[in-house]
Order: sequence, then C-alpha cells, then structure tokens
Amino acid sequence: MIKRDIYLNKIIDFKDTSQLIKVISGVRRSGKSSLLMLYKEYLLEQSIGEESIIFINFEDFSFRELLSSEALNNYITSKLVSNGKTYIFLDEIQLVEGWQKVVNSLRLNPKNDIYITGSNAALLSGSLATLLSGRYVEIKVYPLSFGEFLTFYNLEKENLVESFNQYMIYGGMPAIVDLPNKESVRNLYLMDIVNTIIVKDIATISQIRDIDLLNKLIEFLSSNIGKYTNASKLAKYILTTGRKSSTETIDNYLKNLEDAFVFLKSKTFNLSGKQLMQTNNKYYIVDLGLRNAIIGSSVLDYGSSLENIIYLELLRREFIVTTGRYKEWEVDFIAQKKEKRLYIQVSASITDQNTLNRELRSLKAIDDNYPKLILTMDRLPYSDLEGIRIVNIIDFLLDL
Repeated sequence: MIKRDIYLNKIIDFKDTSQLIKVISGVRRSGKSSLLMLYKEYLLEQSIGEESIIFINFEDFSFRELLSSEALNNYITSKLVSNGKTYIFLDEIQLVEGWQKVVNSLRLNPKNDIYITGSNAALLSGSLATLLSGRYVEIKVYPLSFGEFLTFYNLEKENLVESFNQYMIYGGMPAIVDLPNKESVRNLYLMDIVNTIIVKDIATISQIRDIDLLNKLIEFLSSNIGKYTNASKLAKYILTTGRKSSTETIDNYLKNLEDAFVFLKSKTFNLSGKQLMQTNNKYYIVDLGLRNAIIGSSVLDYGSSLENIIYLELLRREFIVTTGRYKEWEVDFIAQKKEKRLYIQVSASITDQNTLNRELRSLKAIDDNYPKLILTMDRLPYSDLEGIRIVNIIDFLLDL
C-alpha cells in the first residue's frame, strides 16, 4: 500500500481522543479501507500490540455473523483488552443494523478509541449527529489528487501535461493503478464502482426502486458537470426521455447521489446580498474517471473537466467552496477557509483576448481585497495582470 499522508496524518492527530469517534467517509473504493490498514500499521510501529486492535471489515464474508447490533456488541466487548486502550476499527459500518447504538455504547468507555468508515453520508452524519450530539469528527477521503496520481503511478515530472491528460481520462480511484493499462479494462472497473454504488449505497439504503430514473439523472449530471441546474429543470429533462417524475422525487434522488458522495453540490453565493441563493446549483462528480466511464471519454468537455478537478482540489485543501454571483457577473469559485478567501476563475486558455477580458471582468467587478486568481493551462510570460494572479493549473495542483 502506498501511503496517503494527507489523510493518515489527520487520523494520527486524533489518536487517543477517546471522547471522539473518528468517522472516515467518502465514495466507495476511494481508499478508506486502505487508510485504516495504514493506520493499523502505524499503531503497530508505535509498539501497540495486535491484541489491542480490533479490525472488522463488514464486507468480508468471514464477519457475516456480526451484522446485527447485538452480535457486534458481544463480539467487540469480548475482545477488549483489560490493560491499556483498545483501538476499534469498523469498516463500512453502515451494513450493520443498529450500529449507532453499539458505537455510542463503546464510546462511553474511555479506554476505547473508535474509528469507523462508511460510504453514505445520510447514515454517517445524520444518524451520528442525532445520537452523539457532536461527539465525533469526520475525515473526508477523496480519490487521488493529481500529485498523488503522479506518486501512485511513479510518473516522471518531465511529462506533466501527458500525465495530466491521463488523469483527466482515468481519474484517481486508487485501484486503477493495479489494472492493465487498457481503456476497456479500466472503464469496466469504473462502471462496476458506479453500479455497486447504485445498488449498495443508494438503492438499498434509501429503498429506491426506480433505478432507471436514477441512471438517467446520473447520465445527465455527468454530461453537465459545472452547469446550473435544479430539480425543476431536471424534471423537464426527464420528460423529454419519455418519463414523468415530480420535482420532489428528483430532489430526493439528488440528495441520495450526494449522500453516496458521487456528486458534490456547489451552492451559489450572491456577493451583493451576501447570502446563498436557493434557485440553482452546480454539481461536480467525485471522480472524472467515473464520469468518463458513464458517458464516454470521447465526449470530454475540457473546460468543465478542468473546473471539476479544481473544485475537488479545493475541497481536499479543506476550503468551503461556492460559485459566486456579483450583479450580472459569475465567478467560478469562492474558496473560503476561516479568514482566508480566494476568488478563482478557471479557463483552459486565456490567449484569446475576448476570453481574457471576460475572465478579468468578473474578478475586477468584486470590490474587496481578497486574492483573485485565473487558473489556466497556458504557460504565460507573466504571472500577474492588473493585480490578478495568473497561475498554471498543473502548478496550482502540485502547489508549485
């Protein structure tokens, strides 16, 4: 296993905080289980004995008899050590009926240090928030960043543009690294992820029966990443496919797709009124490889794909990200973290004067002193234009 230090270090920071349950969340197969294994290796290196670690993967058939709350509680309590702490790892916990009460009960013992993973936000945040009243911390895991992609594939930095193009096509699901370098094989694997998410993380948990409608929404959102939409517009689109559905149903399905971490919603912030707008949102997919497997890489929308990559990178860097509206102008991203704020425009190229003027106009219209950036694939002889930084996208992703 290749270390993902950005996430491993976050978990290490919360070691021995028994009062908090550590929730590691993210889309299926983004590396949550491997992260737990890496953390287990770290504990062993710290001279913590194997007997002090309980590790249960609920997708492992050998633990099939622990899928009820009573059986799970009895098993874990029988394994607790009498001296020192017990580190309890519960992987894909949402498969256990009534797991919340078990976890809450175990948390009451200060000698237990609990770590759980799951692939559905509705179970992990909603249920925990109700039962535990903030006694947990969530660590969100995303597919590989471009920097991690280079490390995982052991790629040379001399061919960054070529590597970036591969990243745009295949995305950052970690297991892709171990597959043959054939588009058909990788697409088959990625579609298997999509189908598993639909069945296990959405349909089963949310008791959805209309899989056809769900697939139509997935295809539409995958084809329109970074474009404004809402449930009403989607209902009209569904009507053109020969189906009929209410805005309420579509709203629920969109929420299900967000809960499964497949699509991430970027809300719109009105900079004039200083408030979130309720009408239109943008949706980005958690991994471009999944998007390309769903609708085909031959229809790759380069500009929207670049936006998608930047949006995910900002989330990895723990920014709160919205789309900005200022009077009649739009800003691709407002990235906020505590007192820090960035205004960002993303453009494949700004060598065309009209494109450059458009991107500058939106940023210059904002009358505050927070940093403003244009991210582009161009490599230009200047890095600043009228007080606005011009940064190459690859440099930004690698923090160069």
